[in-house]
Amino acid sequence: MTFPTVVLFDLDDTLFAHQHAVGLGLAAHRRAAGGLLADADDDAELARWHELEEHHYGRYLTGELDYLEQRRQRARDFVEPYGLDLSEDHDAEQWFDDYRVQYQLSWRLHDDALPCLEDLRSRHTRVGVITNGDLDFQLAKIERMGLAPRIEHVIASGELGFAKPDPRIFRHACAAFGVPPASAAYVGDRLHTDAIGAANAGLTGVWLARGIPAPLELESARESGVPVIRTLAEAARALDSRP
Repeated sequence: MTFPTVVLFDLDDTLFAHQHAVGLGLAAHRRAAGGLLADADDDAELARWHELEEHHYGRYLTGELDYLEQRRQRARDFVEPYGLDLSEDHDAEQWFDDYRVQYQLSWRLHDDALPCLEDLRSRHTRVGVITNGDLDFQLAKIERMGLAPRIEHVIASGELGFAKPDPRIFRHACAAFGVPPASAAYVGDRLHTDAIGAANAGLTGVWLARGIPAPLELESARESGVPVIRTLAEAARALDSRP
């Protein structure tokens, strides 16, 4: 099989170190807020924030909440155990905006992102991004991190009304590049949302399993035939060796 004409990437936690920025940003915001929230356990509060992000951002992706409301809900639920009142929309928005300032100060790419993109450029491979998120906010990351000259198209669920793993978003991206799904690959850090979702849409899905993957997910990857890589440095080799 020939090397893909187009390689598409997830953004957060694939190219962009989202979890790293969240951890530093949340800790800094809590310290600035002071009181009991500042003194709470860093790991426990970060885990709780991640749970709220998954829950409320998922509600946004399904259309249950708009983009601003999912932020308000995350802020309210996070501070509720500490008796802080963010019932007024303005207060909830301000709390989240203050967190976002700290989050943005911690932005960086994964170390393997640019070398991977340069390797693909040397192969004359076209590159794009499919992200579940708000287009303007994701474009801000791409611009600030210097990715814009390397990425031809950015496809965001917030613009389309459907999100990964819906096959339509992957096929929409292929149409933007003018290639059939069989000529494209997709690399992402979530097995079902990214890799298997892409494979179900007819692309080559690749799972980027940073850290230690769960055994059940590894088994699911094997059963689905999705290549598993541990770093983006392995991406080109995995695509070269497709059956």
